[in-house]
Amino acid sequence: MLIQPRAPEVGTVAHNGGVNDSIPVARATDRGFAKLMPDVDRKRAWLLTVDGAPQSYVDLDEPTHLEFEYAIRLGHVLDSVGESGRALDVVHLGGGALTLPRYVAATRSGSRQDVVEADRGLLELVVEHLPLPEGSGIDLHAADARAWLEAAPAGSADVLLADVFGGSRVPAHLTSVEYAREAARVLRGDGVYLANLADATPFAFLRSQLANFATEFEELALIAEPGVLRGRRFGNAVLVAAHHPLDTAALARLTASDAFPARVEHGPALREFIGAARPVRDEDAVPSPEPPDGTFGIG
Repeated sequence: MLIQPRAPEVGTVAHNGGVNDSIPVARATDRGFAKLMPDVDRKRAWLLTVDGAPQSYVDLDEPTHLEFEYAIRLGHVLDSVGESGRALDVVHLGGGALTLPRYVAATRSGSRQDVVEADRGLLELVVEHLPLPEGSGIDLHAADARAWLEAAPAGSADVLLADVFGGSRVPAHLTSVEYAREAARVLRGDGVYLANLADATPFAFLRSQLANFATEFEELALIAEPGVLRGRRFGNAVLVAAHHPLDTAALARLTASDAFPARVEHGPALREFIGAARPVRDEDAVPSPEPPDGTFGIG
């Protein structure tokens, strides 16, 4: 379903003919309060927050610029799928400001992408003020991620990227082994699943997610900062799952050279990390843990 712009609500600053690079935009959406704030250091770059938590960063003039650390890591994995520059069929669960769909459109011309976002108002805000380029190949769907996935054809995606947060937590119905099974069904045999997750020691949530996907995929990897993996702080971790061997050596080189270096865990080290964690069924699934106050705040 194509999302069309709507008229601004009270308190929203409208733009005349394009993006205004100096005036913030604010609106109550279906599931929170969203703000688009201009980056004073980049001409047409914007930060999206929802209920005060940073959600996305977009540079309309440079869509390959990824600001957030987890987004950079997701970008590394996206770049490793198939031959460099080959068009892909990508499903994004969670929309935000459409940062990674724009990235794929810029780096892999001709890709077909579906973005599934439960907050219709957020999608409308984004396409109104941060419009997609003509011919981007990106279709937007206002729908629940799990319901959309269950209705999607089998073997229809090269990449399935999940970055779904209700507030600051991954909803429970996206944390079960049944959800992992649907993800595996929708991906092609050479496809790759990616997810942005967040947790802290003792990593009960993160370990359960890895256990879920281990039941459906032969290959797993986890990318995170060493400080997060050592339990020093709450933070993001990127889960990668596939039916084929992952080029973890290349990913390790890329993530180690980032401004904020990360580690790639896989093989025996990752199995040791998972430990005795067991898959979680729908009836027992819970949302991801609540971040400590100020973890993802700004200012």
